[in-house]
Amino acid sequence: MTHEVITTWEGNMKFHSTNPAGELYIDVAPEDGGDGEGLRPKALMLSALAGCSGLDVASLMKKMKLEVDEFFIKTVAELTEEHPKYYHTVTIEYHFKGRNLDEKKLQRAVDLSIEKYCGVMEMFRRFAKLNIETRYHHS
Repeated sequence: MTHEVITTWEGNMKFHSTNPAGELYIDVAPEDGGDGEGLRPKALMLSALAGCSGLDVASLMKKMKLEVDEFFIKTVAELTEEHPKYYHTVTIEYHFKGRNLDEKKLQRAVDLSIEKYCGVMEMFRRFAKLNIETRYHHS
């Protein structure tokens, strides 16, 4: 399978990028010479990581018929000091909120995503240390 993305310069530091399912703008902050009219490239990688794993977990929660009121992923990454700057350490926190959380099954869903299904996670594993945390918030 091949994916194709077309990214076109729109002037200054702004780019328009197509995706098989939509489009987005990429730009940098004014202090970096841009106009701040788009997503930041490195942070976009973190969104891709959380989105990929989140889709896996949501699919598994559905299959396992798990009751979850709220689910979100917080991703915090540290950049290297030297150029080219890249993420060397990434912490991924899975947060589940609800009254009847089945922690064992939810952890299994997270584990399957990070160990087996999420391709973006595997890509990150090639260049960064990953710290995975699961938090349960019973209501």
